[in-house]
Order: sequence, then C-alpha cells, then structure tokens
Amino acid sequence: MRTVDHSSFDLAKQNRKELMRLFPEAFIEGKIDFEKLKLLLGEIVETERERYEFSWNGKKKAMKMTHSRSTGTLRPDKPSSKNWFETENLYIEGDNLEVLKILQKAYFGKLKMIYIDPPYNTGRDFVYKDNFHGGIKNYKELTGQTTRANAETSGRFHTDWLNMMYPRLKLARNLLADNGVIFLSIDDNEVTNLRAICNEIFGELNFVAQLPTIMNLKGNNDQFGFSGTHEYTLVFAKNIANEDSINQLPLTEEDIGDYSLKDEKGYYKQGATLMRTGEAGAREKRPKGYYPIYVTKELTRISIERMNPDDFEVYPKTADGKEMTWRRSKETLAKTYDEFIVKKSANGISFYKKQRLEEEEGIRGKKPKTLFYKPEYSSGNGTNLLKRLFNGKVFDNPKPLELIKDFVLIGSGEDDIVLDFFSGSSTTAHAVMDVNRESGSRRKFIMVQIPERAAPDSEAAKAGFSTICEIAKERIRRAGSVIEAVGSKDIIDTGFRVYKLDSSNLKAWRPDYNDLERNLFDLEDMIKAGRTKEDLLTELLLKVGVPLTERLKELDFAGKKIYKARKGALLICLEEEVTLDLVSMIVRHKAGDVDTMVIFRESGFLNDTVKTNAIQTLKKSGITYIRSI
Repeated sequence: MRTVDHSSFDLAKQNRKELMRLFPEAFIEGKIDFEKLKLLLGEIVETERERYEFSWNGKKKAMKMTHSRSTGTLRPDKPSSKNWFETENLYIEGDNLEVLKILQKAYFGKLKMIYIDPPYNTGRDFVYKDNFHGGIKNYKELTGQTTRANAETSGRFHTDWLNMMYPRLKLARNLLADNGVIFLSIDDNEVTNLRAICNEIFGELNFVAQLPTIMNLKGNNDQFGFSGTHEYTLVFAKNIANEDSINQLPLTEEDIGDYSLKDEKGYYKQGATLMRTGEAGAREKRPKGYYPIYVTKELTRISIERMNPDDFEVYPKTADGKEMTWRRSKETLAKTYDEFIVKKSANGISFYKKQRLEEEEGIRGKKPKTLFYKPEYSSGNGTNLLKRLFNGKVFDNPKPLELIKDFVLIGSGEDDIVLDFFSGSSTTAHAVMDVNRESGSRRKFIMVQIPERAAPDSEAAKAGFSTICEIAKERIRRAGSVIEAVGSKDIIDTGFRVYKLDSSNLKAWRPDYNDLERNLFDLEDMIKAGRTKEDLLTELLLKVGVPLTERLKELDFAGKKIYKARKGALLICLEEEVTLDLVSMIVRHKAGDVDTMVIFRESGFLNDTVKTNAIQTLKKSGITYIRSI
C-alpha cells in the first residue's frame, strides 16, 4: 500500500507530461532531446544569441519557486465561517504563494476569472519578502512581524517586486480555465513591468487590453506636472482564441434610449408598420400578401385564422380604401405573432414591428470600452461604502464596488468561480454577491489574503480588528446581511468557509540519532498532536485534487465514519481501528462506473495481517487504488 503524496501538485511533472503529449518524438529514454524539439518547432525557434527578453536579478530563482512544492495545508476554521455546510464560497488566510501551490491540484484549470489588486510598489506599501526557500516557515516569520514597506531607497526596489509577482502569476495561470481571463489593477509605478511579466507568462498573443481606469476626475494634484486621474487595468486571456473569454456589459437606461419597451426577449421600440406602402406594396404587385389578420377585441392577440366570432378582421388597406399588402407571408407571420405591436389608428387597427435593440446594435449588451469610467468608480466611493458598513474608516483605499462588479460581469459567467489572491478588504467577494443579487446568477468566490497586522494606532485596531483578514471577513458578513435584506436568501449565497494556512498535519521524518528509538515510536502515528480528523480530511482532499467545497457524505458504521466523495470514486477512512467489517462497508459504497480510490490511516490497522486482509478484500472487489497516510 503506497502512501499519499504529502506535497502539493508537481507542476514540473505536469509540464513534462503535457510536452510529451504534444511532442512524444522529442523524448528519448524519458529525457527531452532539445535539438529534436527545435526541429519539430521549425521556424518559430529563436536561434540568435542576442534577442529581446525581460530579465532581472533573481528571475531564475523566482521561476524555480513556481516549481517548488508546498508541504503546507489549509485548516478549516468553522467558528469564523458563515453557513459552512451550505456555502460554496471560500476565504483563505495565508501567504498567497503557498496557497496557490496548495490549490493547484484541486482547482487546476477550473477558474473562469481572476482579479487582483497587488501592492503598487509606491515605496509605502507592503511587499512580500520571499526568501526563495518559501514554505510555511517563511510565512510564519512574515505574519509574526509588522508589515514592511519596499522603500524606494532599496537597491532592489523593482527587483523585489518582480520576484514577488512572477511566481504568483505563473501559478495563477494554471488555475484558469481555457476560456479564463485575469484582470490586474496597477498604476504607473509598475505597469510596464507588470505587462512585461504577463506577456511572458500568458503570452503576448493573449493580451486583451490595457484599460486606463479613471478613479478620480478631479485629479491628484500631488503629482508632478499633471493632475492624475487614472490607474490601469491589464487584461489577459488564458487563450484568446476562446471568444467567450470576455462578456458584454448589461445595457443601461442611457444605452437603451428610445428602446424603452421590454418583453421576455429584451428591449424594443415601435418599428415600421406591417403594411407595405407606395407602389411596390400594392395588392396587384404582391397578391399573396393580401389576406386578413384577425385581432381579439382587447388587441392582445393576432392570428391568420379567426379564433372568436367577435375578432376584428383587418386587411392591408389605406385610409382612403386602397388595397395594399402585408410585409410578411401568412406562413412567416404565423411564426412571429409576438413580434408585433397592435394599436388603434386612423385606419382602424395597425400593426408595428417590435424593433429590437440588438437588431440595430448587433448585440444584446454593450462591448466594454477601453477607457474605463463611470461616476461610480470615483475612488471615494469605495472608501465611503466601507465607512457606511463599519461606521468608520477601517481600511485605506478599497477598490470601488461598481468597478469590480463590472469586471466580474465582463470576466465570468453565471456559475463561475472568481479568485482574488490579493483580496484586501474583499471588495471582490462583495462584488460577486451583489452581481448575484442583481442578475440571479450563482457565481462563487475564493478570497486569499495574508493576515497582515493592523498598525497599533490605526482606526482598524481601535475598532478591534487585529488583521486585514478580520476586517475582510466582517465586511463579507455585513455586506451579506445588506444583500439578504433586499434580495432572496434562498438564492444568494452570502456565506463563506474560512481556511487558514498551516504546516502539514503529518509529522516530518527528522531523525534524532541520539534517541532513534523514541523517534520511531513517535512516528507510529504520523498525525501531529492537536490536529483533528477534519484537519486531516481537508489536507487529503486537496492532495488528491478534490475542491474544498465538495459535498461529502458521511457514512456511519457502528460508530465509525467513512467519508464518501464523487459518488464513491473517493472513500476515506480515518478511524483508529480498521476492521474487515468496516472494509466490507467501504466496498458496498464504491463507484459503479469509475475506478475508486480508498485512503486509510496507516496507524488504523491493528497489525500487518489485518492490513493485508483489508487490501486483498478490496482488490477482490475491483479496488486497486489504495493509499495510506
């Protein structure tokens, strides 16, 4: 019986596997023949020694960090959560580099949209000081200290920022679906560098837009030379060939204009009359177009056949009695009754086509413009909204809610997952919930934020919030309460599960050669003291690629629990004492049409005989994928 791999997803292995799938002939005895690969790629290979490239000190180490695997895990925090058992939303406290690694296996290629508002590197904001060894130790050191600004006087001012951003964006790309899209807020300080990184990671061909995003029409007079009014939003697609990467925005009243009437198909206005006019419309020119249309007394329904004795009979005639023709044949009109407005007129009764907005514009929504502006985007609006929610200022410069709502509408569909791994005060979570309220959609969010400490003399600390995460979770709760008050609680998911980054629940093998016997006995049970079954279950689900919101079925057998996921494709038993009766129970719940994986707690077997018999029982039932921890 093999053990479950305790590390996060092996991205280097995945890349090799994908390369082998595309170019199997370039592999010889499991190794890549780069000369052969160059021949297979043909003219697109760059062979010149001098070529354009974006480089900085530490780039190779930053790239290696992407492939280094995390041994950390996420531990559930039910007391901080809301609607734990019903919600599909996640709030994760932890260094986003480690968290992105941990999420790789369960969420690889599953996210439609990512939005981030990273540190702008202005010399005053916090930049993660990755030590290139990464890991949980570095994270614990970071969160145990006060936040540190990346001062402009630093000799590695841009370098530190680039080394922070590169591996995070590389990992983020893996999580995007093939039609996924990423939005990145930034200002003048690093917009050039950020776009260069994204060109490399996402590919220049997948660049969608660099949107000047107007945040303050009055301007910032502190700037030299010009009064600043905007930031930027970079947009990259995972694969720009997917036309559904970008959505259109809903139409506003201003867009609608004269199209003020609405039915189940959308907005329309009164269009042309159904009756042809002029010489070309005369009966003798188009005899088949002359026939009666029947209309109910209430003018609510038309038909080419009389439905009731008191229906009006209407022929295409002018006020002076000249016989004309209808613009549609009987057969065509019979299929499009609901496309006409019926009105009384000087002629008696007239029919007008419903001129639909999309017929004129060619769209059901409107294509977003590259200059991104609405009065609601004013930077003060984000701050004022948060002040109202908290009855005071607890967070500096949150993004405007309406701006992020528009990004969510453009970048995601009705049932998609939206990730923000620099989530700050969780404007993105608020935006997702509010979009769901307005549109009846079921989008989900994943927020990731390092628990950065609030300054002791800050308004946040005075209000009782020790970290940014505490502010963000409370914001989601309060925003959810407001949304529930004006919407339907049965439809809108305003809950969230909280998870916190921590070291693995499993002990590491660090032999003490002075006391080796005690060391071996300590490892008899690999589970760390103080860790719960739920902690261990969460780690296992992530390691085998099951999303954190997967609905698990708990099976009870004589007081012992078996966890069933994916209709029996995954069965987990973490009991201290595994019996053959319990193994038989597992067999009864295996999947019928796919291979089943079964995971046991290694220390749960009384002895090797019980373990061997359990494995044989499972194999006889067709279960060969058996793992232990």
